[in-house]
Amino acid sequence: MTVHAVVVGSGIAGLTVALHAVAHGCRVTLVTKDVLEHANTRFAQGGIAGVMFDDDRADDHLHDTLVAGAGLSDAAAVRVLVDEGPARIGELIALGVAFDRGDDGAFVKGLEAAHSYPRILHAGGDATGTAIEKALVATLRTSDVAVIEHAFLVDLVTTGDRVTGVDLLIGEGPGRTGERVRLEADAVVLATGGAGELYAHTTNPPVATGDGIAGALRAGAAVSDLEFFQFHPTVLPDGPTGGAFLVSEAVRGEGAVLRDESGRRFMTDVHPDAELAPRDVVARAIAARMAQQEGRPVLLDATGLRPTADETAAFLARRFPTIDAAVRDRGLDWAREPIPVTPAAHYLMGGVVTDLRGRTSVPGLYAVGEVARTGVHGANRLASNSLLEGAVFGARAGDVIAADAASGAWPAPAATPAADAASHTWPAPAAAPAAAPAADAGSDDRPVAPGDDRFTRSALQHLMWRDAGLVRDGAGLTHAASTIAAWRAAARTPRTEAEFEDENLLLVAHRLIAAALARRASVGAHFRSDDVACTTPPIPHVSPADRAPTAANAPEGRSYARPLPRKVPA
Repeated sequence: MTVHAVVVGSGIAGLTVALHAVAHGCRVTLVTKDVLEHANTRFAQGGIAGVMFDDDRADDHLHDTLVAGAGLSDAAAVRVLVDEGPARIGELIALGVAFDRGDDGAFVKGLEAAHSYPRILHAGGDATGTAIEKALVATLRTSDVAVIEHAFLVDLVTTGDRVTGVDLLIGEGPGRTGERVRLEADAVVLATGGAGELYAHTTNPPVATGDGIAGALRAGAAVSDLEFFQFHPTVLPDGPTGGAFLVSEAVRGEGAVLRDESGRRFMTDVHPDAELAPRDVVARAIAARMAQQEGRPVLLDATGLRPTADETAAFLARRFPTIDAAVRDRGLDWAREPIPVTPAAHYLMGGVVTDLRGRTSVPGLYAVGEVARTGVHGANRLASNSLLEGAVFGARAGDVIAADAASGAWPAPAATPAADAASHTWPAPAAAPAAAPAADAGSDDRPVAPGDDRFTRSALQHLMWRDAGLVRDGAGLTHAASTIAAWRAAARTPRTEAEFEDENLLLVAHRLIAAALARRASVGAHFRSDDVACTTPPIPHVSPADRAPTAANAPEGRSYARPLPRKVPA
């Protein structure tokens, strides 16, 4: 019997699953919401982390990942990631990904936040995701994998306790109604990415609407850690000259620093690693500094990376061509003046719970990539581990699908919870909305009767940004919960792709808020300002002796791969 696997999603994880599964004899159909190339992978600038150098160690990569995860990572999953990562990177190289090399032919080393070693590989300077996506797509197009583009996942099909297919909406477009199609399958793999569209400010593309997580919830799959949403610290803000645009952490890895609007460098007062502190620390510090200057962005200063402005301009154009073009398209000259940056929602650490082979708690259903909760990231993802996770766990899932179907066995990763009964069918059944909480002293702008407000995606995004964003508290989360409950209580029958997306976002928001309320302690990317026992303040103070190393205070015998700024910061 030939096993038919349907893969939903076309980023690094989905493409890798498809290629490995077809190599093991499966008949594979890959369906994707947009065209094949338009996945979140192509937006990845920073690179892919892996132990590819003789003086680096897998144990160090493991340690860095566990520290970033704030004690909530699964050590076994992280061990798989760091041990198998080099082979998966080697596979990408064999498929044609040209990672950057120096004049000596060796890979160029990149350093990013919370890494103890510069183990990040880049391609095209800051176009790593695009290079990987192009190579995988080119390989897939020459394989036996069938591809259906412009296919939206409406829902998972279940028979008994097993996932047996997918319901799709195919071909919807301007002036064109989509066609509802059901694909039967022996295995379904969710590789649908994250849910950045939950927030008013995000680095994610518009397709990131939590479709896979919502479908898994309706099918009764275990979902965990949704409260851990990472906010990238440095994003060019929306404006008349362009939308939000991520400025890679690698820019800070090269020595760029953060300043407030007065020109003062502030991260040295926040964390020993300054600009290369974990992302949640940097993002919260930026948000706090913005609050002190009435919401105006802070400044990313890359002007001192080379001795002269012309040399800096040449370096930035060569090292970060994509970012350089975006910055200059906005009329900014970042070789000569700092540029404005703000935090934005970037990556969801939680998702559909899986084992080390991508199996979920529902037989026949796998999840890989950002939609999955493998246990690698814990409470906070280490920079450039996401592409690696997609490659490693995508390959592991693709390698076992045929054997799993043949054996009929299903070693579930966790006890299966009850399905989210409030959203198992379309439309969501009516339910009495929870009462709105009394506004506290810091939330006078919160509406008294949130149920009176009409639901729109924009309203949800602004609610989540305000009440479930970088810094949260019980009052704000409770307010968000009651508002979302009222919105979900209104009977709606989605028919278009956008309407289905809205329902998915509402469901994922509901579960994210519930998880954030349940976790009263601050940890990693989940920071609650009302956690009285918290030992990590929003902006920790660092004494001068503990500040980030410079040429003057670096401990004797310790080597720092990060180049020191050539212009002495104020």
